[in-house]
Amino acid sequence: MTDTHEVTNQAPPLVDYDVADDAALLDGLRRAGAGWAEDEVHELGRLAGSAKGQEWGRVANENPPVLHTHDRYGNRIDEVEFHPYWHELMTVAVGHGLHAAPWRDERPAAHAARAAKVLVWNQAEGGHVCPISMTYAAIPALRFSPELAATYEPLLASPEYDFGLRVPTTKRGLIAGMSMTEKQGGSDVRTNTTTAKPAGDGSYVLTGHKWFTSAPMSDLFLTLAQAPGGLSCFLLPRVLPDGSRNRIFLQRLKDKLGNKSNASSEIEYDGAVGWLVGEEGRGVPTIIEMVNNTRLDCVLGSTSLMRQGVVLATHHAAHRRAFGENLIDQPAMANVLADLVVESEAATTVAMRLAAATGDPDELPFRRLALAVTKYWVCKRGAAHTAEALECLGGNGYVEESGMPRLYREAPLLSIWEGSGNVAALDALRAMGKQPESVEAFFGEVDLAAGADSRLDDAIGRVRKELTDLEDIQYRARRLVESMALVLQGSLLVRYAPAAVADAFCASRLGGDWGVAFGTLPSTVDTKAIVGRARVS
Repeated sequence: MTDTHEVTNQAPPLVDYDVADDAALLDGLRRAGAGWAEDEVHELGRLAGSAKGQEWGRVANENPPVLHTHDRYGNRIDEVEFHPYWHELMTVAVGHGLHAAPWRDERPAAHAARAAKVLVWNQAEGGHVCPISMTYAAIPALRFSPELAATYEPLLASPEYDFGLRVPTTKRGLIAGMSMTEKQGGSDVRTNTTTAKPAGDGSYVLTGHKWFTSAPMSDLFLTLAQAPGGLSCFLLPRVLPDGSRNRIFLQRLKDKLGNKSNASSEIEYDGAVGWLVGEEGRGVPTIIEMVNNTRLDCVLGSTSLMRQGVVLATHHAAHRRAFGENLIDQPAMANVLADLVVESEAATTVAMRLAAATGDPDELPFRRLALAVTKYWVCKRGAAHTAEALECLGGNGYVEESGMPRLYREAPLLSIWEGSGNVAALDALRAMGKQPESVEAFFGEVDLAAGADSRLDDAIGRVRKELTDLEDIQYRARRLVESMALVLQGSLLVRYAPAAVADAFCASRLGGDWGVAFGTLPSTVDTKAIVGRARVS
């Protein structure tokens, strides 16, 4: 080998580190009252950052699931085959309770503990967290039918991952999915045409087509269909109690931009058997209980990708030299990295605040509005953040081996799932219109920082004024919801973040001293103190 092939000035692999070494995350965990989970969060963090955990994620992503509609003899089987590493990822997630533990855990702030674990373990591979999230979100919806919940909830909350199509009640643990979207309606589920006819024995027979059903290998699905009493929610098992396959046929798997390790499919109900969840005609309110929790997981997913991206970017900049010094020490790069850290910490802090509010009846009004606002903004910011983090690695970041392209492809999904940008923004308006108490609760939260920073005070005042003007409010929905998200994040950072982070956020996001691109923080910002919070090696 000649000297021209000597490798110099390349960052060493970022491996065998603790992903949970994240001050904003750990502070939020303790603040929520879930410090008891810290050891487990670090355990997951070390596995996610290990060579083994990284390999599981990489290989599962590079070997997407395969649909087998028929066996060798021509019998319909509708099986999805996954790489073994997918099952390793799922086993860890289920074993640590990411799928359902908070619903049966009586310790304080169990949902915040679970959120911290998701933020850490999602950095191994985001795709497998989809069925984990849907299982977590299915339980409160299922409780609208106590008999069904009594049968299936213990198995959905079981810490055992038991893959394979068998009678659900004979398995050691279950995974649940959600099947709402139809090709003619998208988020407008009231246009769904799938029908559900009473069978006379308490069950219903469903016929129709679903355009997006992720994790079709799940044991159970919550789905929407038009019953005699209107749009209703139903529980459909893949395998019926008598051991026969339910008539749920997988038409094809989607060829997606990212999220490759997770199977997303089109399915056909051809006389499938289901059981009513809740009341006829109350399908949307019933399944909204599920959606409200999967929306939280969209926020967690985007937040996790931001943290992963900025850690990779900072690691690279700390070891790469250009123009005579390390990139991390050069003012232009320090500005970019600090801006990325500020965005990441703002997302982490609000995500943990929302997780802490989950399950608390007194927090319902705040969570209703704050989650819609945050889902819009954090998930919208995720794609731009990931793109900038990728660019910090230059050409190296555009190469698959860096891991950055996988993050880049994953990021837009979280803004689309559970209602894309306009749906999320309009949902915030709907919450304010139908639940005025949510507005009071929202400002009750942001006002806790009143007087601490004049830029924040001014921004809160502007938002209040905007809310008094109802003319063209739908046209202005994005701008209004963005402003609300920023004052919420600003309030939390002013109260809880280090002064350097809070000042940078208020100066840029609220004070107007900020450009359009990342890396345009004002010169007064302490970039060194901020960037140091993203260093894990």
